[in-house]
Amino acid sequence: MDIVRPRNYDAFLFVDQCPTIDIACITRESEGDINTTSGGRECSHIAYKQWMQGSHGFVKTHKWSSTVGAFVNIEASGTGGFGQAHLLVLLNSARKTVPQRNPVSPLKQFALEKVSAPATEVKTPVKIHKRAIGLSDWRIADVVSSKVNEDSRWALKAYPTAYLYLVCQSGPGSWPSYIYAQSAKYPMATSVAQDMFGIIPGDTDYRIFAEDYGNIPGLDIIFVLGGYFYHTSYDTVERLLPGSIQARGENLFRLTQAFANSSDVLNANERSLKVASLESTEGRAVFFDYLSLFMVYYSRKLSIILHSMPVVILLLGAFFLHFPNTSVNIWFTTLFDFIKDLSGPQQELAETTEPPLGLVFHWSSSADFVSHGMLFHALSLVFAIVVPVMFAVLRLFFSTQAMNWFAHPILAFLMFVPSSLVGLLLPRTTWGNFGLSQKASHFKLSIEIISDEVCFWGAFALYISMTMTYLLAQLGGGFLTYLISLSMLISWFSYRIASKHCGLQSVKSLAGYLIPMIPSLLYSVYYGGFLVQFLIEKMGMMGSLPRPFGYFVQDAVVAAVIGLVTGWCVGPLLPVVGHWLGRSSVLQCLVQVTILALALSSQFFPYSVDAPKRVVLQHTFATVGSDKIVSSSYDFAVVDANSFSFLFKNAPEASKFLGISSGLSEENYNSDGGTWVALFPVSFLFSESLKFPTEGSKILSHYAILPHVSVRDSVLISETGHRRLHLELHLGSVGEIWVTVLNITGPLSNWSFADYRLPAPESFNGGPPSYICRLSGSSKDNWTFWLEANNSESLRMDVAVLDQYLVDDTQRLKSSFPSWADLTAFTTFFSSYYL
Repeated sequence: MDIVRPRNYDAFLFVDQCPTIDIACITRESEGDINTTSGGRECSHIAYKQWMQGSHGFVKTHKWSSTVGAFVNIEASGTGGFGQAHLLVLLNSARKTVPQRNPVSPLKQFALEKVSAPATEVKTPVKIHKRAIGLSDWRIADVVSSKVNEDSRWALKAYPTAYLYLVCQSGPGSWPSYIYAQSAKYPMATSVAQDMFGIIPGDTDYRIFAEDYGNIPGLDIIFVLGGYFYHTSYDTVERLLPGSIQARGENLFRLTQAFANSSDVLNANERSLKVASLESTEGRAVFFDYLSLFMVYYSRKLSIILHSMPVVILLLGAFFLHFPNTSVNIWFTTLFDFIKDLSGPQQELAETTEPPLGLVFHWSSSADFVSHGMLFHALSLVFAIVVPVMFAVLRLFFSTQAMNWFAHPILAFLMFVPSSLVGLLLPRTTWGNFGLSQKASHFKLSIEIISDEVCFWGAFALYISMTMTYLLAQLGGGFLTYLISLSMLISWFSYRIASKHCGLQSVKSLAGYLIPMIPSLLYSVYYGGFLVQFLIEKMGMMGSLPRPFGYFVQDAVVAAVIGLVTGWCVGPLLPVVGHWLGRSSVLQCLVQVTILALALSSQFFPYSVDAPKRVVLQHTFATVGSDKIVSSSYDFAVVDANSFSFLFKNAPEASKFLGISSGLSEENYNSDGGTWVALFPVSFLFSESLKFPTEGSKILSHYAILPHVSVRDSVLISETGHRRLHLELHLGSVGEIWVTVLNITGPLSNWSFADYRLPAPESFNGGPPSYICRLSGSSKDNWTFWLEANNSESLRMDVAVLDQYLVDDTQRLKSSFPSWADLTAFTTFFSSYYL
């Protein structure tokens, strides 16, 4: 872990570097400065990444931790391999102690100088200081412009960002998101991402700083695109989007300056005394960017007013219909009569067949119509999700491979958008006029008019009910349905006015509805498109689920999300366009397009160099003592729906290397997965794994001393068998260690890790509960620790040391796989002890 703090500045960079760079995120307890021997919560709450011990150690033990006033967690890319740097800009609130001879805040002066400095276009690769970033060959592509000089070298460390980034979490309170909305030059943020973050399996350093330990205000920024390469060897500088580093750097400079100039940057003691200044009591704000052009931000209090307005409009409309003699209603009637007079005699003819601006129902029947319309529209949205899922599952019954759309996202849209439209229009085509004939004759109106009214007000009521649900749940995503309902209301009045002049079925009336909807539709397509692409890229690392159902999950999830996006994009248009689209001929055409797309997709291979399949290769050495190897094997795991049979069928050279002659019989090579504990908790992504025995003595020519554990002392605490075991972990001569994992099973009552607190137990493959502790990085000295058992029963401790060195045979095996398969390969030394 590197902490870089420039002199005379009140901001510094904290680089939570993974041990891939041979920078230890954990130091021994005796060193005292930073101790991040984390287990417990850090182990059990991380669902994807496992190198947050650095941030945990900083918050818990570092002398600067209490002076941090704000932070920005930035997800980095372009480093290559599965070791990604996570950068945090920590704003030190101690600027009040800066000598008075500096009238301008050092951070403000620094930010102003760097933002206003003339840009120097980088035509050749730039090598950044190794101490600051931890990488010896970090380069900036020549397509990127950057501000580079010797004095600002440390500031450039904020630039290893790539692709399109999104503020996905903000807090505590609304202050960090407000700062971002005010300062970001290229905004991309949405409060709905924070609602979804708890659902998606993943974790970032934001939790450590803002929630679990520090309660420090800050932002969590992740990339939206580029998931194909994330944590793969293809994640290189050459794949960065042109200009993305410059854009993110400018955002970060502005954001740092805005944080530094804010009076709400407080240290730990000030925050505990002045919680109100951080707006913690106000709750989460609502914010989103519109097409990355500008930010929309409003507080929780204002959202209560704004998001309740459509409900008030709906209730007032019904009230005025029930009491037609109110002064407001008379005023509206006079206004509409004036509009009718302007339209001439044709308008008088139209008013016998069309209601005034769609307000046709009395109070006694309005609830019936609205509930009918809500159910009708909700059914359409459900069908828009279910129908593409059915087509996706049906395709897989006739296909030998899943995820054909992974390397070709356009296939997903071709398959699932038409089928989603089929589901969306099916209720309108089948039951569109169900139960409305008597109502139409009662009001002496055409069935088309009644159907339009029911569909519109039902859809409008459904969207505002969703908005109120978000509001009552204190979530930030209610603005989506609020924008839809507000746009629908404006468009509906425009449509009714246009239809008075041109008729219900005219193109001009349709344009009167569509034109006011354009801003809302653009945002829905923009947000939905990014969501679908983000999801498709993440499907490659979703994890392999147990078969046979796991084979269908990825396709079903993508189909469902595309159906959801299609529903919220096209659903608001149904009350008007349903006349043209809700016909059997249109549905037949959409079904034919869907079947053609399904057949076409089977001709495409799921993966490519630009969208590789992720494969995990572990060369496992089972050891006893410091110099004896019991067995050796190649362990394989995949993290998506296409199994090992697919992998080795399309990787003939690798199959030949492993001795797979004809067809893979997975039953002969199944592994219990116990050795994957070295990757905990990533190992939860593996539902099955294969094990191929191999010769293992060659590792001894590289490492003379293997990792092992010795018992230093055993102290009996009580006669019941309660005892304390003092142990020593020897890492031997292994020099490229990423992580060491202790998996302890049995009557463990306490340990010397994680502030002497045991985490919640974990269970692997139905085995007994166990306690897991990760020790990150390497050490020249041995580790000493103790374990307590509350009875005389033996403790079992599995020790897995993950090393990045590969023997020559493993290197050849890795290179034998085709380019569309990206292998994460490493060596694990596994040993077991009964204590």
